[in-house]
Amino acid sequence: MIKFESIEYKNFLSSGDVPTKIHLSSHKTTLVVGTNGAGKSTMLDALSFALFGKPHRNINKPQLVNSINQKKTEVTVDFSIGTNKYKVVRGIKPNKFEIWRDDKMLNQESHSRDYQKLLENNILKLNHKSFHQIVVLGSSNFIPFMQLRPYDRREVIEDLLDIGIFTKMNAVLKDKITKLRSEITYTQTQIQLQKEKIALQEKHIKELKSIDKNKEKEIQEEIDELQTQVDALVLQNDSLREQLVTEVKEEDLPKCRQKQTQLNKFEGQIISKIERYDNEKKFFTENETCPTCRQTLSDDIKESSVTKIDKELTELNKGYVTLRDEITKADEVYDKTQSELVRIRNIGQDINTNSGKIANAQVRIKTLQSKFGQNNDTSAAEKNLTDLYNNLNAHSKDHAEYNEMLSYSTAVEDLLRDGGIKAKVIKQYLPIINKLINQYLQVLDFFVLFNIDESFNETIRSRHRDDFSYSSFSEGEKSRIDLALMFTWRQIARMKNSTNTNLLVLDETFDSSLDTDGVDNLLKILATLDDNSNTFIISHKTDVLDGKFANKLTFEKVNNFSKLKVS
Repeated sequence: MIKFESIEYKNFLSSGDVPTKIHLSSHKTTLVVGTNGAGKSTMLDALSFALFGKPHRNINKPQLVNSINQKKTEVTVDFSIGTNKYKVVRGIKPNKFEIWRDDKMLNQESHSRDYQKLLENNILKLNHKSFHQIVVLGSSNFIPFMQLRPYDRREVIEDLLDIGIFTKMNAVLKDKITKLRSEITYTQTQIQLQKEKIALQEKHIKELKSIDKNKEKEIQEEIDELQTQVDALVLQNDSLREQLVTEVKEEDLPKCRQKQTQLNKFEGQIISKIERYDNEKKFFTENETCPTCRQTLSDDIKESSVTKIDKELTELNKGYVTLRDEITKADEVYDKTQSELVRIRNIGQDINTNSGKIANAQVRIKTLQSKFGQNNDTSAAEKNLTDLYNNLNAHSKDHAEYNEMLSYSTAVEDLLRDGGIKAKVIKQYLPIINKLINQYLQVLDFFVLFNIDESFNETIRSRHRDDFSYSSFSEGEKSRIDLALMFTWRQIARMKNSTNTNLLVLDETFDSSLDTDGVDNLLKILATLDDNSNTFIISHKTDVLDGKFANKLTFEKVNNFSKLKVS
């Protein structure tokens, strides 16, 4: 469990040189209030910046520096995980990024990106997306789980269930499989080469036994002819290798195809919009009354509607022309890339073919040369033949072992895919997740049957079995769903002890779309949280929420700087 102890910041946004320190684990609930611009949400931006290098809200990094002092921005976060005490310090002007464990700073020799990965993957086991699903629920720049893409939903749940390691293992295994396939190709080539050498050597031994001294001239002529062929093939390979110089890579072709697919998708969307607007224009030009309400459509309304539609059509057509140009360019790049890869593959095949011919010719030359001055002595040739058989057996053994390892690795790879072990773990937890979501929805007086499937898509049914989607609900209803999901993720994290944390920040959640009943129900949920939870409620509703929490922090603006008052 991550237990956040405190956060301290200075010269961060509206805070000045005097550090603002907030204890994060002292009270079960803390109300944070203040006027607009007083700095209520600054603590959340500071926490996000310290841990992930970027604030909670969409604020550029240079804008985080206090506009009056313009330097020495610094944020320090203290937390513990088990028996280890951690401190993260991050600053701007000068730039600073330090990770401390038990009063000892961790090695900073690695690149800052790797240092950040160390913090997220090895210490926090929490990334920026998961942070905003488990720790923070707010109205500012918060993307609820239901509005994430399926890939991002999967990433959040994998972090919660602590199964992201399987993804990393799969990546390592893919590299191993690639190397194994390369080794298999190499050993297969060597096996074929040894077989060809054995065939030549066996032929050579037969020829030694029946060689005629009168054939030496004929042999020399054959040697000269073979050497001429070898020299020509070597020159040809040198020329072919010069043609192999290219900037095109194998992985470029799938990237080109992906871009084509995306552009074609956009084209379909634009065409669909154009058709819709054409139909709307046709309606206003051909109809005098509304078929729904039977009211007469005035000329002003028709003219205004047609003008607006024409404007949209003009913009869409301009965009469509631009998109068609991009599609044409993408098609040309794909064709060019494909053609270049085919050319490179053909050249590589030609080089391999020539190399095989060279090797065979050289073996043949050595065989013919050995015939000179030998009185039908085959002992050396037969020893060479034995060596060739030994090499063949060795390569065959390696080939069989590599194939066995590949078979095992591909089987493991299947288990590590999204549809393998991870899918089974997720499937095991889905009933628990769905049960918790619906329990929290009931507490929030939202009586629907909510279900997330293995593809992380939602199914929502009413008591009357009517089907809904998340987007079909009002903002207040969506807010209830978001709250239910957030508390569910925290419960799952606590069960798995993966991304479990004491800290929960509700940023203006009470000020958003929740009605009076929603506020009361949310307070009920907060009351049920265990004593290890520390919840911060950032709100404008001082009159409604005052006195309902164990602690209160008040931010106010004094001489253009944020000041903290604890009460």
